[in-house]
Amino acid sequence: MTGTSRLSVTMIAVIIFCCGLPALAQRDAFLRDIPKPAKDSTICFCLYTVNNSILKLTAQLYPLDEGNPRTVRLEVKDGESWKQIASADVVTPGWTATFRVTGWDMTKERAYRARHGDACIYEGIIRRNPVEKDIITVAAFSCDSIYPVHGGEGDRADIVANVKRLKPDLLYFAGDQVYSHNYHLANWLIFGRNYGEIIRQYPTVTIPDDHDVGNPNLWGAGGKKATEPGATDGGYLKPAEYVKEVERAQTNHLPDPFDPTPVQQAIGAYYTSLDWGGISFAILEDRKFKSGPSGLVPKYGPRIDLVPTAEYDRAALDPPGAGLLGERQMKFLRQWAADWRGAEMKCVLSQTLFASLQTHANTRDERNYADLDSGGWPHSARDAALREIRKAFAVHVTGDQHLASVVHYGVEDFDSAGYAFCTPAVTNLWRRWWEPDEPGGNRRPGSSRHTGEYVDGFGNLMTVMAVANPPAETTEDKLTSRATGWGVIVFDKQKRTITFNCWPRRGDITSPKSKQYPGWPVTCRQQDNYGRKAAAYLPTIRVRGMDDPVVQVIEEKSGEIVYTLRIKGTEFRPKVFEDGTYTIIVGDQGRRQETLTKVRALPPDVRRVIDIEL
Repeated sequence: MTGTSRLSVTMIAVIIFCCGLPALAQRDAFLRDIPKPAKDSTICFCLYTVNNSILKLTAQLYPLDEGNPRTVRLEVKDGESWKQIASADVVTPGWTATFRVTGWDMTKERAYRARHGDACIYEGIIRRNPVEKDIITVAAFSCDSIYPVHGGEGDRADIVANVKRLKPDLLYFAGDQVYSHNYHLANWLIFGRNYGEIIRQYPTVTIPDDHDVGNPNLWGAGGKKATEPGATDGGYLKPAEYVKEVERAQTNHLPDPFDPTPVQQAIGAYYTSLDWGGISFAILEDRKFKSGPSGLVPKYGPRIDLVPTAEYDRAALDPPGAGLLGERQMKFLRQWAADWRGAEMKCVLSQTLFASLQTHANTRDERNYADLDSGGWPHSARDAALREIRKAFAVHVTGDQHLASVVHYGVEDFDSAGYAFCTPAVTNLWRRWWEPDEPGGNRRPGSSRHTGEYVDGFGNLMTVMAVANPPAETTEDKLTSRATGWGVIVFDKQKRTITFNCWPRRGDITSPKSKQYPGWPVTCRQQDNYGRKAAAYLPTIRVRGMDDPVVQVIEEKSGEIVYTLRIKGTEFRPKVFEDGTYTIIVGDQGRRQETLTKVRALPPDVRRVIDIEL
């Protein structure tokens, strides 16, 4: 039999019933006993990515009895027969086996199967890299609880059916795949059961967020041990071995880390990049290196991470030295933004939005002015991160906030950085609303009063393009009354546009009767993601001998890269933001490129052309 290993119907019923109990201890107690699978069902599911001709695949097993083998074999179909290409040891705690296969032919689709013992076979498909496609589609999800109080009971048949209709190129789970703070494995097995039919046949990015690692909120502070009950001093509440088990399960199948050097407590680092279908994805850990607020900022209410009063000192919330991504990830972003080999467009994947887009949380009776759990804090570190990300003209796709939105980030001015799409929660207990006192500035005609230009509680500039507020009251059907859903991101490599789609739960997305949340879809152009207004321009570059070359602009005074972009076509007029001289490098970032130095910036109304033969 293929690997459709399953929890017993009785056990699932027990888990679902008991997880509805309000007490966390009672809820999780019923997740301790994972049923023993039959010998033909020991593998629950598999996750994989392929990058730079390296296949990474993790097989997730159920806990094994003493007599069961502790290795898994990986086979691929070769004609009419199967050929073993690798074996991997089962690692505990967590019961995972990860394969790393080099020299993978990314031009071919291959059937695979993971085998355990003599009886268990789990089959799937390794997709070919769809570099020839003009349209690349990503299905994105976050915040997926199994608990009835969250609206999470039952399977995910509605999502799975729609993903099969969509046939995306990549799946992205942005965090909080697991809401048990004590029994990750049991919940993770149910996650794999719910999504097994799609993750077995599409490359999948999963990254853990706070609830996955057992924190109510996560300010990782470089991996240290948290000591305060809400972890507001920074770090992890659970033992390091628990965190490492979670990261093995959820991230070992990702491409090799940019820098695997462990952080404190020997916890690993997984931030990396994935190049798929001509789109380069930077996968960030925007929680692991972030400072904890305790001891750094004043406390304005019962919780240090929420500001419930309009009377506060915004500058005091941006203390010197408070970090977001950490210097290691900033170094990664600088290198990633400058490297366009094999990439036509770029996208950042991370846990949460780099803005505090909420006015109310859980109840509309209490007003919030700033949320330090959001990626909008710390303000200065947030702006620094966006300055690097926009050099790649990249969009940002996130989850975590339980409030679907599209925001155009600003740094010096409104819209001077990139677009971000925060997907809705798959299930939603902790509702959030964006209901500012005043309509936004410079709203698009016909748009909601909640859209337009705003400054959030930390001083971050943001233009809200769309937001899916939940209703004030919920019905018994929590999936349709709490603004739940999922996102679809469409990259058009010919038009160089990115379209964000926001779908409610249930319904057939291919049906003409199905509608997205009001305000969606939202489309931006690639170059809108470095929306900073030009102070001057360099001469128009006109290229012969190469289509769609990479253009890199370097300010000579500072030696810093201003931005790097693979242009569409053969002509490009680079914008710059200061007068002075610049170096322009044009080509394929390999053997064929031309370097121009001491190129003088010109006023916007002056046009010149430089011809380049490659």
